[in-house]
Amino acid sequence: MTLLAAWLEIAQGWKTVFPQQRSFRRALRQALGGLVCLGRRTLTRIIWTNGDQRRRWAPEYLLHSRCPWDPQKLFAPVLQRALPWCFGRYVGVAVDDTRLRKTGKRIKPAFFQRDPLSPPFHVNLMLGLRFLQASLLVPLHQCAQTSARALPIRFQESSPIKRPGRKASAEQWEQYRAAAKEHNLSRQFVKMMSELRQALDAAGASLKILLLAVDGSFCNRTVFGTLLTGVQIIARARKDAVLCFAAPAGLRRFYDTQKFTPEQVRQDPMRPWKTTRLFYGGKRRRVRYKEVSQVLWQGGARRRLLRLFVVAPTPYRKRKSGRFYYRQPAYLLSTDLTGSPRTLLQIYFDRWQIEVNHREEKDTLGVGQAQLWNEISVPKQPVLAVAAYSALLLAALLAFGVERGTAYAELPAWRRHARRPSCLDLITLLRKEMAEQPELLAPYQLTPTYEKLTSAAAA
Repeated sequence: MTLLAAWLEIAQGWKTVFPQQRSFRRALRQALGGLVCLGRRTLTRIIWTNGDQRRRWAPEYLLHSRCPWDPQKLFAPVLQRALPWCFGRYVGVAVDDTRLRKTGKRIKPAFFQRDPLSPPFHVNLMLGLRFLQASLLVPLHQCAQTSARALPIRFQESSPIKRPGRKASAEQWEQYRAAAKEHNLSRQFVKMMSELRQALDAAGASLKILLLAVDGSFCNRTVFGTLLTGVQIIARARKDAVLCFAAPAGLRRFYDTQKFTPEQVRQDPMRPWKTTRLFYGGKRRRVRYKEVSQVLWQGGARRRLLRLFVVAPTPYRKRKSGRFYYRQPAYLLSTDLTGSPRTLLQIYFDRWQIEVNHREEKDTLGVGQAQLWNEISVPKQPVLAVAAYSALLLAALLAFGVERGTAYAELPAWRRHARRPSCLDLITLLRKEMAEQPELLAPYQLTPTYEKLTSAAAA
C-alpha cells in the first residue's frame, strides 16, 4: 500500500460528514491540496495547486460558510484506525491550547492575547485565534526504538467572550461576566473531555481508561471537580500547592491540619526516591521519582483523592565533553490512584509530542493562513487542515509501519540517524505519489502533475 492510497482510505470515512457527494469531493481536494501546497496555505493557492484556477472559486469558500457539516467528526476515522496501535488498558491523550495569528480586523473570534514567543522580560501582544487541541499518544516505543507519535483527534476554536464596550450598561456587563465564567478554557476542556470519552466508546474502546495529560493551566478546581467514568487526569502542578491528608478517624474535621507542598516532598529525606525506566530522547533512560498517594488538595480538588508524583531533575549535557546541566523538577497530580507509576509517567513524558504537532501545523502546513473572515468559516477551515495532517501521520503508520523505510527520500548527512519520518518526509512522498499515480485521484476530479504542484508557488 502506498501513502496516498492509505490516506485516501482514511479520508473515505469523511463521506458521512458532508451532506452531498460533491461537498465531500471538494473537501477532500482542499485537504489534499493543503498538504502538498508550496508557500503560504491560502485558499486561492490551494485551488491553484489542484489545477482549478480557471474555475469558479466561490464554491470553495461556500464549503466552509454555507455547507452544514461538523468539523470535529473528521477525526472519527483517525481515532477508529489508530486505537489498535494503543496497547494496554490506558489510552493516553495530550491536551493543550494553541494560538493562530490573524491580521484581519473583521474576524470576530480574533482577540488580542499574550504572544507566547515574546521574551521573558517583555510581554508582547498578538491578534489571533485560540484553539484547544487533543492528540492521541500512540506508544510506538512499545514496539520499536522510536518516540511516540501524536495524532490530533480534536481541534476546536476556544476564543473567549468579547468584552462589552465602554458605553455598555450594567446589565450587559453582568451578562458578560456570567457568559465568560461558563465559556472559559477550563469549561471547554471539561466539555471536550466528555466528548473524547464518548468518541472512545463509539470507536469500541469502552473498556479502556482515557488518561489526559495536561499542563498547569488545567490543574484547577473546575477540571478536578468533574467526575467522569473511565476518565483520569495527570496534570503538572505548582510546587507550592498546599496539600494534606485526610484527618484521622474520629475527628469531626475532614482535612488534616498538617499541610505540605510538593517542594517539601522533594526535599524530605524521609521519603525515598524510586526508580523506573522511561523512553524519551531516543532511548530508555533512568528516571527518579517520589510518590505520595491519597493526598487532598483543598483549594483545587476539594475532597477528591489525588496522587502526587515528584520527578527529579534529569542530568543532561549539551555536548559529550561538556558539563552536566539539570532541568527543573516536575510536580504532577493525578486522579488515577491504582495505575502503574511507570505507565502514568510515560504518558506524561510523551505529552511533549503535542508541541511537535503545534510546530508542524503552523510552520510546515500553515494552519490558519487561509484568508477567511466569515464567522462560520474561520473556525472550520483550520480543522479540515489539521484532520488532513492527522490522517497523513496515520497513513504513514498503516502503509510503512513504525520505522523509516526505503520508500522515503534519502536522508541528508545531518539527519542520517533519524528513525522515523518527519512531516516534510511524508509531504515529499505524497507529492511524488500524486504525480505518479493520477488514477487514484481521478474519481475526485484531480489530475495532478509536477508542473501543477509547483506552478502555484508563484501565485
